[in-house]
Amino acid sequence: MPLLYIDLIEGRSPSEVQVLLDAAHDAVVGAFAVPPGDRYQVVHTHPAHEIVAWDTGLGIDRSPRLVVVHVVSRRRTRAMKERFYELLASNLAERCGLDPADLIVSITENGDEDWSFGHGRAQFLTGELQ
Repeated sequence: MPLLYIDLIEGRSPSEVQVLLDAAHDAVVGAFAVPPGDRYQVVHTHPAHEIVAWDTGLGIDRSPRLVVVHVVSRRRTRAMKERFYELLASNLAERCGLDPADLIVSITENGDEDWSFGHGRAQFLTGELQ
């Protein structure tokens, strides 16, 4: 079960954010083969001056429609990660009109013992983690 933190420059409507979240979740399900009901997403919106995303010498121009996605997840294969990047960029382009240059993704891996979904228990003990 990946946890997605999504940072956006303010200005999107609630319905636009919902479409974006749905597109991201579909990419997670498609790439990581998690059950559709495993959905954990947190959106933060920021004034434009609070996000600095230079091109790192890659010649990438970014717009105010920038989307930064930080995924926290158990270890995934390189192929799964690459599939996630592709699906996410494609879904956001098709459903939200997002230019792929306006998408930044970072994945942080952790282990099953790093998750607790409630009741003060580590979920790996009951096999509930995907």
